[in-house]
Amino acid sequence: MKITFIGGAQSVTGSCYLFDIEDKKFLLDCGMFQGGLTEELLNYESFPFNPSEIDFVILSHAHIDHSGRIPKLYKDGFRGVIYTTDATVDLCSIMLPDSAHIQESEIEWKNRKRKREGKEQLQPLYTSEDAENVLKHFRGVKYEQKIQIDKKLSFVFKDAGHMLGSAIVELYIKENGKEYKLVFSGDLGNRNIPILKDPTILDGCDYLFIESTYGNRLHVDGENKSKKLIDIISTTLSNGGKVIIPSFAVGRTQEILYEIAKEINTNTKEAKILKNIEIFVDSPLATSATTIYKKHIDYFDSEAAMFIKNGIYPLEPPNLRFIKSVDESKWLNEYDRSCIIISSSGMCEAGRIKHHLKHNLWNEKNTILFVGYQAPNTLGRKLLDGQKKVKIFGEEVEVRAKIEYIEAYSGHADKNGLFSWIEQMNQKPKKIFVVHGEKEVQIEFARELQKRFNTDVIIPMRGEMYEITPEYISQSERIFSELPSFVNLSVLAQIEEIEYELDRIKEGVKNSAISPERLSTLNSNLEELRYLLSLALNDY
Repeated sequence: MKITFIGGAQSVTGSCYLFDIEDKKFLLDCGMFQGGLTEELLNYESFPFNPSEIDFVILSHAHIDHSGRIPKLYKDGFRGVIYTTDATVDLCSIMLPDSAHIQESEIEWKNRKRKREGKEQLQPLYTSEDAENVLKHFRGVKYEQKIQIDKKLSFVFKDAGHMLGSAIVELYIKENGKEYKLVFSGDLGNRNIPILKDPTILDGCDYLFIESTYGNRLHVDGENKSKKLIDIISTTLSNGGKVIIPSFAVGRTQEILYEIAKEINTNTKEAKILKNIEIFVDSPLATSATTIYKKHIDYFDSEAAMFIKNGIYPLEPPNLRFIKSVDESKWLNEYDRSCIIISSSGMCEAGRIKHHLKHNLWNEKNTILFVGYQAPNTLGRKLLDGQKKVKIFGEEVEVRAKIEYIEAYSGHADKNGLFSWIEQMNQKPKKIFVVHGEKEVQIEFARELQKRFNTDVIIPMRGEMYEITPEYISQSERIFSELPSFVNLSVLAQIEEIEYELDRIKEGVKNSAISPERLSTLNSNLEELRYLLSLALNDY
């Protein structure tokens, strides 16, 4: 049995693991790399295997960093079945076409410029047609339902409590007269997430592959997250400001709506404030996702189920308005009353949220409220890191609004949650692979795992292949370089370094004398590096 770590190794995105078991090859997840340009470019690399030889895919959940390259897999020749939960099938039916639309729109924008410059036209990562076609290969599976692929291979989905339909994957593999149980945590959910049930506790396993997004951190003030959310919102609204919430369209948006609706059904002073303002959800994808939630209320936890039993649908407060058209979204930028605007994307890298930030960051009465993880190099992370000026659509925007972050709304378990989940297993794993996390976090998490469970812990690199035999696990080989073949990352690093220095200079230019020669040199170097980068990218 060979396992190759295609993505989600020493990074928090691009989840993808290749299994080679006798006469079967299959993938667990096939996600997009997200973050800065370096990560985004990895999506354009060819798969280090022949997609037409992949028999099937097991998909843990619908988030794009786990599902987003499945249409590319289809485009490159895959025609097998994608096994996932019923809710994930429905969510992917809106998320993958939406992702394809983004790919097509971005390439169309680039190609207009390239056409003027007489350059060859680029192709999108995949098209809407690819996304629609691959959806025909999805097969919905219930939690706890055992799927028998053949005599030697089966799997079961357990509730991961991360998002609607998210799954822990139990793999049962028979080889050389021995059965192995492998468990992939997927993205393991935080306890007490609104709407969702807590992650399922397992009996145990032989080999565990565990995510580590928050492997060295605790979620601050988790017990009071609802109160903190309502306090931040009501205080801003009372002061005449707007609350802008960058939120993932699927999962986090519905959780925030749930918390607001729950508060409105009380008699508090905060409830009175919330009843008198409008709540806008400016995301067509979030609108569709909220409808899908209605279809799967059997996934809801006991509290949410009780609201429904009492005749209250807890995801649609009475003053909620879904914004659908582009014209409505533009109108919202001119809306001059206090309100709540929930818009995607959650890391502020694309979508309508960038327009709302551009129009609202300058106003000190407003609050930008983050309720989810912000990956390195994203606009969301820059705001959380306290940058006073950010670039949006090529324009420099001054940050005067309050920046707030409620980490406890993360859909990921923190380090105590991860440790507790393992501790409750009757059979502790023989080996633990740490995946889906930043390298520094993984190292710290792995050390603690070794101490607590006295077991071997492996932090695989992207491209590493491991072979599991009855006696041992061996690192077989690396099937491709860690760096993309079509782009010189040293050039990217130099560009980022110069851009960072230029940003710092711009921030301090009013208070200090900057040498014109230094500015000229930096700008000249930047132009040269961008030219070298463009030559490298022409090949992709």
